[in-house]
Order: sequence, then C-alpha cells, then structure tokens
Amino acid sequence: MDSLSSSLASVNLNELTALSPEVIQRQATINIGTWTSVTIKLVGTIGHVAHGKSTVVKAISGVQTVRFKNELERNITIKLGYANAKIYKCDNNAHISFVDCPGHDILMATMLNGAAVMDAALLLIAANEPCPQPQTSEHLAAVEIMKLKNILILQNKIDLVRETVAEEQHKNITDFVRGTAAESAPIIPISGQLKYNIDAVCEYIVKKIPVPPRDFSVPPKMIVIRSFDVNKPGSEVQDLKGGVAGGSILCGVLKIGDEVEVRPGIIVKNEEGKSVCRPIFTRVVSLFAEANDLPFAVPGGLIGVGTKIDPTLCRADRLVGQVLGAVGHLPPVYSEVEINYFLLRRLLGVRADTREDLKVQRLAKAETLMVNIGSTCTGGKVLAVKGDMAKILLNKPTCTEIGEKIALSRRIDNHWRLIGWGKITRGAVVDLEIPQR
Repeated sequence: MDSLSSSLASVNLNELTALSPEVIQRQATINIGTWTSVTIKLVGTIGHVAHGKSTVVKAISGVQTVRFKNELERNITIKLGYANAKIYKCDNNAHISFVDCPGHDILMATMLNGAAVMDAALLLIAANEPCPQPQTSEHLAAVEIMKLKNILILQNKIDLVRETVAEEQHKNITDFVRGTAAESAPIIPISGQLKYNIDAVCEYIVKKIPVPPRDFSVPPKMIVIRSFDVNKPGSEVQDLKGGVAGGSILCGVLKIGDEVEVRPGIIVKNEEGKSVCRPIFTRVVSLFAEANDLPFAVPGGLIGVGTKIDPTLCRADRLVGQVLGAVGHLPPVYSEVEINYFLLRRLLGVRADTREDLKVQRLAKAETLMVNIGSTCTGGKVLAVKGDMAKILLNKPTCTEIGEKIALSRRIDNHWRLIGWGKITRGAVVDLEIPQR
C-alpha cells in the first residue's frame, strides 16, 4: 500500500473538519481574493489595475502569480493567479489560498469568475493615485453582490508618498467605503514591494477571518476555475496524462479513485437546433495542492484534480465554468433562467457628463447581457421583463441551482460594466445525453 493510500485508510472522514491536522498540513482551507485566499480559507485580491494585488500575494506567499508571457510583457494580471501560503506563529496557524484577480476593466468577467470561490477579500488601493479608481468601485460592488463579509483594505505603495498624502487618502478611502460592505473593514497601510506591514496583514488573516462552515458529509461538488493539459509537446502516447481541473470544492470530500461527473460537459446541437449536453464521466487519479499530493481533498483552498479526461478538453481553460462532482448528484443544467433581479443605482467605472448618464437603465426585452453564474461567464438574451423579474436565454447551458446568485453586466462604451445581480427562481432544464458506461 502506498503512502497516499495508507494516509486515506488511517483517516475517519466522518470526523474530519477544516481544522483537522490531516487537512491543514497538506491543503489550504480558506480562499482569499486580491481580490485574495486563508485556513482552509480562499482569499481574493481585488482592486484597480496596477494597484499591487500580485505584489502583495507574492509578499505573503512568495509565489509570483503573474506567469504568462503576455502578462509579464504588460506587467498586468490577465488570467486568475493562484498561490498558497501557511501563516503560523508557534502552534496557531492558517493555510490559505490566494486568488489573484485582474484589475483591468476589460477583464471584469475574469474577476467575477474568481469571486465565485472567495471566502474573503483583500481590496488593494494604491496610495499614489486618487481614490476611488474605476475598477476599485466595480470590484467593491462585486464583493457586495457575492455577499462577502470578510474584507480587508490594503493601502498599498505608501513608500511612494509623503505621510500627509497617505493620511489624506486614508480619509478618502473611509469616505468611499461608507455605506458599503467594507464600511467596517480595517485599513492597513502597506508596501507590497518592501513588505512593510505584511506581518500585520498575516496576523489579521489568521485571527480575524474565520474558517467558513463546511459540510463534509454530502457528495462532493467542485467549481472549476482553471483547467490544463499537462502533457508536453512530443510526449509518447503511453506517457500521456489526462486533463487537470483546478478549482475549489464547495462541499463533500473528494478522494483518489472516486468516480466523478463533469456538467454540463460537451455541448452539442440536436437536429432541432436545441442544445444537448453530454456529461463527462471520469475517475480521480490524483489530487494536489501546490506540490503536495493529497489522498483526499476537502472544501476550501484551491486544488488540482487529475483525471482521465481527454487532455484536449482541458487545454487552455476549456473546462472553466463546469461543475465536477459525484456521479448523479450534480445540479441540473439550464438553458434559460428566470431571475429576481436588482440593479445598481449608478454605473461604476464609467466617466459621464451628467448624473443621468450614470443611471443604470432597466433591463429591456431582446437586449444582450453578460451573465456570470458561479465560474461560468456567458452571454444572455433577455426574453421577457416584468417588474423586477426577467427571463434570460443563456448562450451556453450552465450547471447551477435554484437560488444561485448571478452577476449581470451590460456593454457600455465597448466594455462590459457591472449593472446588478439576480437570484435564480426557476429555469428551463436541458436534456442530458448519458453515454453507455
């Protein structure tokens, strides 16, 4: 019996919690967005472009989340970055995952995808620029839509300004967040580049951001936010490996050897022109967090799931937006959704001549929106509107649940701008073609 198998055999999954030593020593348990992720906590780092989100993640975790050639050339985050870090002092520790979200306005959809797995958020605001910047406002609105309660504001780049300037901007930040979900959030002045006050950030994450309640007893379900083909060009056929899905488990425990299903899977059109979904069935062959091989994975933190899926289906994030979980236990797939929607009072991240230009107009029949459901980003056509209810035809069928929150964006000046959110009340279920197994 190998070490992973023996580790799994020695653990009572019924007694497992997010703070069990068997979990925390191997896997992050909190997701923080930079948007940034913490003890099985997922923390996201958010904020305007070039305000230092990736730099702060590197200062805490030592991991460079900006990795791709075009990101390095332009010095901005384009794809979701990710990093894990253990924070500890004596016997109190936290194992956290960071999701580094892009701050550029044209990448708002990517940021919303990252928000789907966040437990907390670090809002980055550069001290050497006026506050708020356009995407600072937009990202904060997204935090409120996702109902993230654990927010920490980082006033970054204080090494570049005088003390009086930093104090004045601190007042501006306080005024900016008044009346929002971040009103009571502490503001910590830092320098991500010089690592000033990074210890204070770590202490806050460990002591003030709680591990969310996790349900380990139900069938596992994971939201996919990245996917990869790990095979190198020229590999021999016998050496090829299946695709890898990356994401965060929402509930249940995923184990090596588990039979799993991916929905909606492969989407095709039938003879009548209607969408038909063919779920992908596979087996979990490996689990890992950073360089750690895992015998099992629990909710919280970012993990990679090695499968037997054709690697071409996972290449270049093709599985993003899919849901992976126990066979027969995943939610339905919808082609249409009816939502109870709420619009923002004004447009964010947009400059206009008058207040009227900033007002968010009501949804109109036949208009096209960008819809974010979990980690799925798809176009949607408004079929009908009545009061605060709307029916939307999705361009891409989506695996989701009744009661799920969705973000709505409208195309304004050639950019998708967040205009509101909705809650799914009902929908049209897509037929699934279950292959013979």
